[in-house]
Amino acid sequence: MTGKKGEEFAAIYIANLGFQILERNWRYRRFEIDIIASRSDVLHFIEVKTRTSTVYGYPEEGVSNKKIRSLIKGGANFLYKNPGWQHIQYDILSILLVADTPPDFLFIQDVYL
Repeated sequence: MTGKKGEEFAAIYIANLGFQILERNWRYRRFEIDIIASRSDVLHFIEVKTRTSTVYGYPEEGVSNKKIRSLIKGGANFLYKNPGWQHIQYDILSILLVADTPPDFLFIQDVYL
């Protein structure tokens, strides 16, 4: 439930930043990319992480190196099926949903290992 709600907020947030959303929850084999979007001729592969408290840390802290590697491999598969993009980047959108407060967003762009 939290993840789906977070992904809805993420889509609105990303669109309000001027991105064109190309895919949501794109899947290929064992890979899934939450949002694939473009802005200014750059293709963005975006991992969305949502939490309802910081008891176990902030949402962005829950994105492991393994998840980033999976995002990169998924991105490679998307590019194989959709060639032509010259510029790509991998991003994390952290969303904290605490009751009775507006969502708190942290958009970390161009992550790498």
